[in-house]
Amino acid sequence: MFRLLIVLCAVFGAMPALAQAPFPNRPIRFIVPFAPGGSNDFTARLMAPRMAASLGQPVVIETRSGAGGMTGVDVAAKAPADGYTVALGTTGAIVIGPSLSRTPPFVAERDLAPITLAINVQVPIVVPAQSPYRNLQELLAAAKAQPGKITFGSSGAGGMPHLAGELLKLRAGFEMQHVPFSGAGPATQAALAGTVQVISAAQGSIMAQLRSGEFRALVQTGAARNIDLPDTPTQEELGIKDANSETFLALFAPAGTPAPVVELLAREVVKVLQRPDVQERYRQAGAPVVGGGPEELRARVAREVPIWREVIRASKIAVE
Repeated sequence: MFRLLIVLCAVFGAMPALAQAPFPNRPIRFIVPFAPGGSNDFTARLMAPRMAASLGQPVVIETRSGAGGMTGVDVAAKAPADGYTVALGTTGAIVIGPSLSRTPPFVAERDLAPITLAINVQVPIVVPAQSPYRNLQELLAAAKAQPGKITFGSSGAGGMPHLAGELLKLRAGFEMQHVPFSGAGPATQAALAGTVQVISAAQGSIMAQLRSGEFRALVQTGAARNIDLPDTPTQEELGIKDANSETFLALFAPAGTPAPVVELLAREVVKVLQRPDVQERYRQAGAPVVGGGPEELRARVAREVPIWREVIRASKIAVE
């Protein structure tokens, strides 16, 4: 009886481990916190089927838009921390939105487990082809000569294009009057019609106008020149320090997701991002692939939170 009891204890003690199949053993939910049709939706639909093929399980896209992306990210933050829910997060949804809110639904550093960076999207400062400003120096000189008279449009108050313009103003020491629009499309049309003199916009949303010559880029906002705008200088090259403005698109899981699961997901996502066909699709959209692991993404978020909080405070930005 004693020997039998030992055997039974060993068998039943091993059952939980035997019952726990390797990850993943069921579909993964991929939350996109923005409406279909934009760059975030494009990213998810490019990645999900390739992740599914590699992981051997369906990766199901679920759109949960609202609050500048915070609604969907919050759903992911509150999901079970088992690796079966991931969310696509942007700088706006992860860093800027919570910094603008008095009662943010989540705090990225506390409630999310970084997986990997996917892409960077620059936010160039552009003018219509007929603009008298041939370069950024001419725009700055005019703006300093007539403070607040020059208008710059963006896709909406509190978004990355708006804050990119505000950061440039703060670092270069000049004034422009911000005019928010209900999206990149209306802002583009307003600039082409002469309603505003300058716009700040995600590069992918104005690539067609840049390629056709309807817009002229005055400055790039990333750390390096973009391959599609080889003749447009960066802010750093023009002597404007600490003014980089790039939107990241990255994957996050709920905080507490086991590290081996996070690392496995990161490896699979990076594997997808390294595919030549994926890289070419992103290049055509003006969004270079980044890749990298959880710690790189964690450091990126930690670095950007104080920067955008400073811009929001200094520019007195408030979004209802």
